Amino acid sequence: MQHVRFACQGDGCGASKVKIIGINGSPRIGGNADILLDKALEGARSVGAETEKVILNTLKIVPCQECENLKDDGSCIIEDDMQGLYRKILEADAVIVASPVFFGSITAQTKIMIDRFQCLWRAKFILKKNIVKKEKVGAFISVEASNREDFFVNSRSIVKNFFAVIDANYREEILCRGIDEKGRVLERLDCLEKVFELGVKVASSVKQNQDQKGEGS
Repeated sequence: MQHVRFACQGDGCGASKVKIIGINGSPRIGGNADILLDKALEGARSVGAETEKVILNTLKIVPCQECENLKDDGSCIIEDDMQGLYRKILEADAVIVASPVFFGSITAQTKIMIDRFQCLWRAKFILKKNIVKKEKVGAFISVEASNREDFFVNSRSIVKNFFAVIDANYREEILCRGIDEKGRVLERLDCLEKVFELGVKVASSVKQNQDQKGEGS
């Protein structure tokens, strides 16, 4: 498959630069989910996207405290590393979440991050406020030691709910089964090729959306 590289040219073109954030929810740096996420971001960069990776396990994030004195603007009152992550996610054109399957679901690190978007969920769905100003593309990368499809279905449903809150269209997903030992995914060329292609597709989808909006303006 041939891919067309998109590049920024001319004054002020930086505004249309495709920005993709990859979120590694695995506690294991250099593990299989981390490797797959890196490969996806490499694919996105191969067609000109700007990428950034966030490793949740290196951040200080407090679990959702179900606060009663919530702000009506969708922001969270807890001052920790989530404040910076909120901005990165809301400013991104695409979000790629990578998490291994733990006990039939996403990791604790990933779930804690998602739960902290309760404040935005309330503003959007209860208060009916238009908080998110940029529609995004969403993708999910997962890896599991077993071959249980139902485990992935559960993980996917949580990520889809998260994407609905941040206005990210769930476009792409990759599940690599039967992989457990750290780095073993490097032996699975099929997974590496598919996840690279996922990155390319995510970046290309964003660019297509930008071009369509430009034509309609």
